Amino acid sequence: MKTITARNVNGAILRGIDLFKDEINYREQESRNGKTLEAVEPVTTTYLKPTERVCLIPERDANPFFHFIESMWMLAGRNDLESLTYYVASMSNFSDDGETLWGAYGYRWRQYFHKDQLDMVVKVLKENPDDRRAVLQMWDANKDLARVSKDVPCNTNIYFKIRDGVLNMTVCNRSNDMLWGAYGANVVHMSVLQEFIAHRLGVPVGVYRQVSDSFHVYLNEVWDRVKHLSIDAYSIRAAANPYDTLYNYKHSDLFIEHDCLDFEHERFFNYHPADIVGANNWVNPCYRDIAVPMAHTYYLYKTGEYTEAYEHCNKIIPEDWKDACLSWLRTREERKNKLAEKGE
Repeated sequence: MKTITARNVNGAILRGIDLFKDEINYREQESRNGKTLEAVEPVTTTYLKPTERVCLIPERDANPFFHFIESMWMLAGRNDLESLTYYVASMSNFSDDGETLWGAYGYRWRQYFHKDQLDMVVKVLKENPDDRRAVLQMWDANKDLARVSKDVPCNTNIYFKIRDGVLNMTVCNRSNDMLWGAYGANVVHMSVLQEFIAHRLGVPVGVYRQVSDSFHVYLNEVWDRVKHLSIDAYSIRAAANPYDTLYNYKHSDLFIEHDCLDFEHERFFNYHPADIVGANNWVNPCYRDIAVPMAHTYYLYKTGEYTEAYEHCNKIIPEDWKDACLSWLRTREERKNKLAEKGE
């Protein structure tokens, strides 16, 4: 098994790219979504500081609005498509019925098995912090194994364990695209989940490990943009570790009051992003400081109001999310201006 150990997602991406530069480490492998380079062995990624979850490598051009708001959608236990397609229309490509996502992780955490597994994990570890049975299940062998679906869960189960007073987490994944999955969406979604469980247990976040059985990259335009990067070459640039070099980063807790969080989940997803700017009295920072200003910023972007979008984006409190959103907006505005210059 290959191992990648990194302080955060930015280092993990660069080490993952380096893994695919040596032909001994991968094979060409066809898939239902096109040709891939697949690691010849499973890969375990260890994040030493999983709350440093924002990808700040410009060549990757990840969508921070979607990644964070989808994390809230998961914690809410939802499976509706409409909440996500506002931010990424192509999510509809993964729906079997045009309304829901069959493999929605949050729905499986909280509703699919007719019990709230998040509450159960917290209860188990509160009663016995040494317990090794705090397992969160996402794979349903009765219905997933032979199912013909556009959205069978890639992440199958999660282990939580308290050791040395911190909450460690291991996520098991059957099929992991390095750029879109492992170091794109998964690192945000799962580290937010880890922080949520740690908050409810009253312990700090420990390490996060992701075990990827099929660890691969699709041979597409995203891979073409990043494949020249390297952990060694990148260290010459100012952003070798953006959490140290771009600004004086200090993590702010996402959660303060669990008892009102489900209410805030429902409240947020019942608002249209155009109207959410008028909603006040949010308690938890995940909404008050991030998701709410993000949602309205994205609305302003979609309506072409870039000046107002930049102004509103600056209301996002955590510097990492703010920087990522501003960078993403600038990239889209530059593309728009170039097309206008060409008369397209």
